[in-house]
Amino acid sequence: MKISAFFCTVLTLLCSHAFASDPTARFAWFEYQGKDAVYEKKPAEGHFQNPIFSGFYPDPSITRAGDAFYMVTSSFAYFPGVPIFKSTDLVNWQPLGYILDRPEQLNIKDAGVSRGVFAPAIRYHNGTFYMITTNVDGGGNFIVTATDPAGDWSNPIFLPEIDGIDPSMFFDDDGKVYITHNGPPPGEPLYDGHRAIWMWEYDVKQQKVVKNSAKLLVNGGTDLAKKPIWIEAPHIYKINGWYYLMCAEGGTADKHSEVIFRTRSLAEPFVPYENNPILTQRDLDPARKNPIATAGHADMVQTSAGEWWAVFLATRNYDQDYFNIGRETFLLPVTWKDGWPHILPAKTEIPYQLPKPKGLPTTENAVTLTGNFKWVDDFSKPALGFEWNVLRTSDSNPYELGNGKGVLLKARKVSMADSVQPAFIGRRQQHHTYEASTRLALPLKENVTAGLVVFQSEQAHYFIAAQKVPGKKPKYRVVLEKAEQSAPAAIHIIEIPKVRSHVDFKVEGDEGKIAFYYRADGDKKWKPVGKTLDGKILSTQKAGGFVGTYLGLHARID
Repeated sequence: MKISAFFCTVLTLLCSHAFASDPTARFAWFEYQGKDAVYEKKPAEGHFQNPIFSGFYPDPSITRAGDAFYMVTSSFAYFPGVPIFKSTDLVNWQPLGYILDRPEQLNIKDAGVSRGVFAPAIRYHNGTFYMITTNVDGGGNFIVTATDPAGDWSNPIFLPEIDGIDPSMFFDDDGKVYITHNGPPPGEPLYDGHRAIWMWEYDVKQQKVVKNSAKLLVNGGTDLAKKPIWIEAPHIYKINGWYYLMCAEGGTADKHSEVIFRTRSLAEPFVPYENNPILTQRDLDPARKNPIATAGHADMVQTSAGEWWAVFLATRNYDQDYFNIGRETFLLPVTWKDGWPHILPAKTEIPYQLPKPKGLPTTENAVTLTGNFKWVDDFSKPALGFEWNVLRTSDSNPYELGNGKGVLLKARKVSMADSVQPAFIGRRQQHHTYEASTRLALPLKENVTAGLVVFQSEQAHYFIAAQKVPGKKPKYRVVLEKAEQSAPAAIHIIEIPKVRSHVDFKVEGDEGKIAFYYRADGDKKWKPVGKTLDGKILSTQKAGGFVGTYLGLHARID
C-alpha cells in the first residue's frame, strides 16, 4: 500500500507527563463495528455483495491496465484526496493510497466539507495513468499523471479554459485526445438545472487544451423540451465503431439516472437512446424494503473475457429517503441490445447480491470494504492507515503518532464548525447500524476539550468529549455537544467524580437514532449520556451537501 508522505512524521519518544503540560490529547485506540441487517446473509459461492464500497465513496470512475482495474472516487474537502484502488476481479479491492497526497497538489485550506474535489475520472493510455477532476474553489479543473498508480502523482496541470465540473478524458484511435465536462449551456439557461455537455481537444505533449476547440455535445439532456436537469459526469467510449457518450441526468437525489447517446463520428451529433435511462431507481416504490436509490454517475469497463461492467453511485436509504452514510459505489453487469448498453432494466431493483464477473483472478491484498465487519486501530504503525483522513489542508500536521503510545491530536482553537483545519482524524461511517468507541488518556490541560466526534458537516455533528474542571483537584466532566444547522452547543454535561488514567467514549447508531456513552477508568459498564437522540440531522436529506458521515477523534482549545 502507498503510504502518504503527509502521514509519515518521524517522532521522538513521548512521556506521559508532557500530555498535561501541552494542549495535546492522546487516544489509545479506536474501534468500529458495522451491524447492518442487510449484510447478515452472506453471498452464495460465486456471488458478491453490493455495494462493493460501503459508505462515503461517491462518483466512481474506473479504468483497466492489462489485467488489473483501477478505481477512484470523490473526496471533497477530506485529505489526502482521491482514494485509488486496484482489483483483478472487480469485486475485491486493494487500496493503493491517495492520488492527491501532498498539500501542493490540493489547496483546500478553507473549503467547506462539501466543496474541494468533485468527481474524478481515471484513464490509462500508453503506459500512463491520467486522473482529471475539479477543485471547485482552488483552481478549477486539472489533470495529474503517474506511470505507477501506487507511486507519486504529478502536480496539477490546470485547465483554465474549461468552465464546469465532472471532466473526463477520451483517447481516440487516431491519437487525438478529448476532454468532456459539464458546463453552462449556450446563452442564458432556460430553466433551473439547465446544463450542457462540452468537449475540447487536448494536446497531451503540450499539456494544454487546444484553443477554440470547444464543441457542444448535449444541450440540457436527452430531450430539451422536457427540461431535463443536471446533465453531468460525461464519459466517451469507442466500441465496435460507435462513439458512446454516457452521462448522469436528473440530479443526484431521487430522480438521478444514467443516460446514453451515440454517434458514428465525433464530427456528427450524438443521438440519445430512445429507451433511456439505462439505469435508475426513480421508477420504483420508495416504500419498498431496503431501498437502494439515487443511482447514477456511472463509468464502464471491459474485462479481458469480453464482459462489460459498470460502477456507479447509489444510496442505501432508511425511512424511504434518509441516509447518513453518503453515496456508495455499486457494481452491475452491462448487457447490450441492438448496439446499446443497458445497466439495469426499467422498474428493476438493484440487487444486493449477484454473480461475480467471469474468469477473473481473485484480488491480492484486498481489504474489507463492504458487509459487516469489526475494525480496530491501536495506532501502533508508523503511519495512519488508509481508512483515516483529516479535514482540509494546513501548514502543519494536526496529529502525531506516539511510537506505540497512541495517536496525539495537537489541539487548536478550531472547532468542527469552523472552515479551517481542525485537530481531527476520521474514518467513514459505513453502516446504518454501527458502534464506535475510543479511549482518551488523562490528564488534559484545563483549556482542552477532546473526545469522539460524529461529523457530517460544519453545521451537523455531535461531539462527546472530556474537559478538566477548573480547580486544584483533578476533576473532569463529560460534555455532549450538538450542531443542528447551527453552531454546536452543549446539551449534556456530566461531572466525573474520580478519574485516574483515562475515559472511554462510545457512540451507537441505528439508522435515524443515535446514542452516546462514557466509561471512566474503573467503571465496568458504559453509562449513557442523555437519551437516544436524533440521528437524522446527520442525513444528507437534512444536512445537505454531498458527503457522508465520518467518525473520529477531535481536540480543541477553548
